[in-house]
Amino acid sequence: MKHLLSIGDLGAAGIDEVCRLADQFTEVSKRPIPKVPALRGKTVAMLFYEDSTRTRLSFEVAARRLSADVMGFSVSSSSVNKGESLRDTVAAVSAMGADAMVVRHRSAGVPHQAAAWTRASVINAGDGCHEHPTQALLDCYTIRDRLGAVAGRRIVIVGDVKHSRVARSCVAAFTALGAEVTLVAPPTLLPPAVETWPVDTSHCLDAVLGECDVVYGLRVQAERQSEALLPSLREYTAQWGLTAARAARLSAEALVMHPGPVNRGVEIAPEVLDRPNTTLNDQVRHGVAVRMAVLYLLLAADPDPHPGVDAL
Repeated sequence: MKHLLSIGDLGAAGIDEVCRLADQFTEVSKRPIPKVPALRGKTVAMLFYEDSTRTRLSFEVAARRLSADVMGFSVSSSSVNKGESLRDTVAAVSAMGADAMVVRHRSAGVPHQAAAWTRASVINAGDGCHEHPTQALLDCYTIRDRLGAVAGRRIVIVGDVKHSRVARSCVAAFTALGAEVTLVAPPTLLPPAVETWPVDTSHCLDAVLGECDVVYGLRVQAERQSEALLPSLREYTAQWGLTAARAARLSAEALVMHPGPVNRGVEIAPEVLDRPNTTLNDQVRHGVAVRMAVLYLLLAADPDPHPGVDAL
């Protein structure tokens, strides 16, 4: 595998391979010195054209734990502000010897285009409303860690599906692994042609809560909305927010997930975030091991999908 641009690049077997390798890197992350020489001599460049906390820091930590060098990039202090094109930025970073580029951009398709302009491996860290494959991978890993498997689980994804790259990648990953997925949103926040997706849909969260294994809340993405799609955030919370009363209807084993950052009191009530089965911090922690696995598979000269921890 040269690039990771979409969950479709992996399929079910590839997702399982990433998760099995992430098991090894989870053990590495628990060591007193959580570092291995697997990617010594490699350089990973971070090309983030949108703000990010979890994804960017997670990739940086992952690269450093594999002993790779990290090349930072900040749009606010770069030649982008002087009019430099994306293509010229990619060319310059390539010329500096980057072996991989982690790309986030507000426009869909940019990581795919970047991959055509460089010999480096390109990882999609989120492109517009299109995809965010490593988020879906860490979510699969979290469900696998907590519930044993994704297959057969009933997963409800609720919120702003229309503008969510996370939802698109998660639907692809969860269904590839055999989960049953239901999207819940007001009609204005469901994407066009959703009937072609391998999911069920509902406009009523209360109708689907009783039997689900996972409730996955999505952030209301006001920055991506070009029109008024909701009467108010208060009404959104009343109908589609995971309130304390709704959370009380979940089984004791049911997981509450969210890709972050969460709008407290809008998508999920603050007290629900403190439930033992709310996994936001687990998702962040697992993100490091999963992104270590992705970088290793892309950049190791002869990647072994099941290396012993001593070999690392």
